[in-house]
Amino acid sequence: MAHAFDRGPVDEPFVSLVRDYPGEDVYPSDSFRTEWGPIFHRGRLDGSARVLVLGQDPAASESIARRILVGEAGHRVQGLLAKLGIERSYVMVNTFVYSVYGQQGGEHHRDDPGIAAYRNRWLEALLAPGRIEAVVSLGHLADEAWRAWLATDAVGAESPAYAHLTHPTQPDAVAHDDPVKLAAATKTLLHNWNVGLQKIAPRIHHPDVDRPFEPYGESWAEGDLAEIPEEDLPPGLPAWMRSPAHWASRPGATPAEARRTIAVTVPD
Repeated sequence: MAHAFDRGPVDEPFVSLVRDYPGEDVYPSDSFRTEWGPIFHRGRLDGSARVLVLGQDPAASESIARRILVGEAGHRVQGLLAKLGIERSYVMVNTFVYSVYGQQGGEHHRDDPGIAAYRNRWLEALLAPGRIEAVVSLGHLADEAWRAWLATDAVGAESPAYAHLTHPTQPDAVAHDDPVKLAAATKTLLHNWNVGLQKIAPRIHHPDVDRPFEPYGESWAEGDLAEIPEEDLPPGLPAWMRSPAHWASRPGATPAEARRTIAVTVPD
């Protein structure tokens, strides 16, 4: 059986981007988990992407898989892209290449010029082929990052369609295990996604699959989450790393112990 895999950033300008990634002089370790290294992207780097997704920062599972948006948020985003008929022609990058440490880590460095300069090099490289038809930002920090990019001199005459969407796991974060709050927050998120998708769908002229847009309901339904394709991950990673199972966590009795520990459990 043949296995597809992602070759990674093997061509310019991405070779230079990953070779020259910033360290703790740009991403201070009191706000970012620099010890786990930068996580750069997921998806196509060959110029074939039609949709660009801008997320926030890597999670625990992504530190192991070395690709962004592979956990619960990633599966929800994969289903979102499928509603646009995009099953392969996408690329994803984050606002921050290192995992944020502490609740306010990202907020404190949202406007740091060094962070923005490196992120903008990625955006310029991804947008340069002129094939991106729509951009989706997940959360307010990603929205601010995109708007900061639009203010630079590198932006072309015509920008892609744009939708700022609620972050995929925001309902889980605000509910604090309260099922009533979770249901209400999920309903609000899915309404926000429906509005955003209907805004950008007419601007996607080259989908992978032609399908009519079907809006989300008031809660997650069967088929709303989609599996991460094998070709999005480095070679040899097991299939369960692409599943929606919660297989990575940060245990620890103290913040310092939790920071330096990721527990990986193969799901049943």
